[in-house]
Amino acid sequence: MPKILRINKQSIQLGENAIVNLNISRLPSRTKIDIPLYVFRGLEDGPVVLLIGGLHGDELNGIEIIRRLIFNKHIKTIKGTIICIPILNMYGFLNLSRTTPDGKDLNRSFPGSLNGSLASRVAYQVTKEILPVIDFGIDFHTGGASRSNIPQIRCDFKFEKNLELAYLFEPKLLINSELVDKSLRKTAQKLGKPILVFEGGESLRFDDDSIEAGILGTRKLLKSIGMIKDDFAYSKQETTILNHSSWIRAKAAGLFRPVKKNGEKVKKGQVMGLITDPYGDFEVTQKAPHDCLIFGVNNMPVVHQGEAIFHIGVEYVCVE
Repeated sequence: MPKILRINKQSIQLGENAIVNLNISRLPSRTKIDIPLYVFRGLEDGPVVLLIGGLHGDELNGIEIIRRLIFNKHIKTIKGTIICIPILNMYGFLNLSRTTPDGKDLNRSFPGSLNGSLASRVAYQVTKEILPVIDFGIDFHTGGASRSNIPQIRCDFKFEKNLELAYLFEPKLLINSELVDKSLRKTAQKLGKPILVFEGGESLRFDDDSIEAGILGTRKLLKSIGMIKDDFAYSKQETTILNHSSWIRAKAAGLFRPVKKNGEKVKKGQVMGLITDPYGDFEVTQKAPHDCLIFGVNNMPVVHQGEAIFHIGVEYVCVE
């Protein structure tokens, strides 16, 4: 950890807390759009950790997780540095939208470009100013498009450091997830900076269970590596590991009603949900293709044929 941390031409000393404003662009009204970064530095040497939320502007649980960590002073460092970015996609947040105003997905725009689209410019600033100074990070997300996820950590099991960090988080659910092209996670991994992805709840809604799970796991991880002093007595969390995951898609268009709940274990052939037409002419059953665990459910009652309705995982084992 450097004695002087420099972000966006601003210097932050050991033992100092600071707010750094990354200016991304302006609205058509000429209003400046800044992205605030909250930096907390301990007096002792240690890792530099990034906590980031709001890559998708409608995913509010991650924003609330980081807000509570800051507000409740859970991340007062004794060693190392914590960089908090509660809202990265400020455009999407202001418009209650997943994307930036030009329709781009920020998490498919990395490493970005100084002269690119709005999403590309935001990604470029993170790649240039933040990723080079961190050791690892946690990227907080929710399910999107009316899909709800049970609290989980996703990482690529091929990378040993990712798994080590994931186990320290002690998630209820740990899912093997390959790196996605042009994502923050893949760009950071190329630089040797592991990024865990936390998922919980759905977009545009607060989910207290997911928020508390994100806060608890983050505190456990930071405490376990000696970055924060935390006197709370944590109980050991049993972790379910999913090596493979897939989507179950609607067999027909119509009105969808799940029979099995999010987080349930399902046996092959069991009915998971029903799809009916609005007039009582037919009813289609969606059955489990194999033994699996449900970790994501589409809460939208109206679905089209082929639309994702259940996210399931297989080859699960529990560790303590």
